[in-house]
Amino acid sequence: MAEKLRITFVLPFAGLAGGIRVIAIYADSLQKRGHDVLVVSLPRQVPSVTRRLRGWVRGRPVKCAPNECPSYFDGLTVKHRVLERHRPVTNEDIPDGDVVIATWWRTAPWVAEFSPLKGAKAYFVQDYGAHEGQPLDKVAETWRLPLHKMTISKWLLSLVIEHSGDEDVAYVPNAVDCNQFYAPSRGKQIRPTVGLMYSRRPQKGLGLMLEAIELARRKVADLHVVAYGPDDPRDDLQLPPSSEFTKLAAEDMLRGIYAKCDAWLFGSRLEGFGLPILEAMACRTPVVATPAGAAPELLEGGGGVIVGQGDPQDMARSIETVCGLSEAQWRRMSDAAYKTATGYTWEDATDQFEAGLRAAIERHHRTSAAGATYA
Repeated sequence: MAEKLRITFVLPFAGLAGGIRVIAIYADSLQKRGHDVLVVSLPRQVPSVTRRLRGWVRGRPVKCAPNECPSYFDGLTVKHRVLERHRPVTNEDIPDGDVVIATWWRTAPWVAEFSPLKGAKAYFVQDYGAHEGQPLDKVAETWRLPLHKMTISKWLLSLVIEHSGDEDVAYVPNAVDCNQFYAPSRGKQIRPTVGLMYSRRPQKGLGLMLEAIELARRKVADLHVVAYGPDDPRDDLQLPPSSEFTKLAAEDMLRGIYAKCDAWLFGSRLEGFGLPILEAMACRTPVVATPAGAAPELLEGGGGVIVGQGDPQDMARSIETVCGLSEAQWRRMSDAAYKTATGYTWEDATDQFEAGLRAAIERHHRTSAAGATYA
């Protein structure tokens, strides 16, 4: 039986971001395997008076943070400590252990400063897209810290290796929960339908997808659109007339949204992974995606189409192609998407994540024995 590990995750605000969801899955899975797991996170930062005033002037009021916010750790038995205020996590906040994991670029320097008694130091790199507006060289500085790095897509893997010079980086791709995301074998919709996530964050490519839909509707006249997302549609980024939109869709609603589409659109410019790609594919929906995050590796099995980055005409042509497939052709693409999504589970991913943690510990012991200072 493998040795039980004492594992600490160091998080920013543990809300409902996709990366937090992934960490919650790993923390829960590792604890169920018998490891001693602790999560230490920051409270939500209250917006400054200046930021709130600026939002009010622009007609986009910034809500103050509530005392309690929902989190993907709600309902789990994993120990979760939220600091009393928004501040750096320090050595005194962390118990001695076998491995401690930074989970965001701002947490990495904190972990790098911890005592060796806190354990080997790892860095779970999930996203570059979240750093929109932050210079790459500033983020890449954290990749060069003496931490054993683990990341989730081949694109991020190559980026981290290129900018850190460290080739000993673990590749740990995400999976999808097929008990939550699934659909029976099916054919095309009676009315051609595409779906998308409506997010106004610039890196998500909403404008690209909406322009592609507008172009595609010239050839696919009855094209219908379904969408979900955190933001209300606004005048400069409107969905087409008669579109279906669900704000803050509950998780048990998402599979129904995915499953009513002939194609799911993914327009991101920057992305660490892109979980909606896998979620749609698990619901047997082919994906039309830009080459961001894990899209190239997920679609290489034939479950969708990669389009040119920032090219609405190319995405429009791919929408037309997928919607124009024969029933048999579309089913083959749908089956390929489903096969990819179900061929790798969270148990498989946890095996690789745990192996990455043990590699961090071995690296720590190896360099410590050699008198080096790495991790």
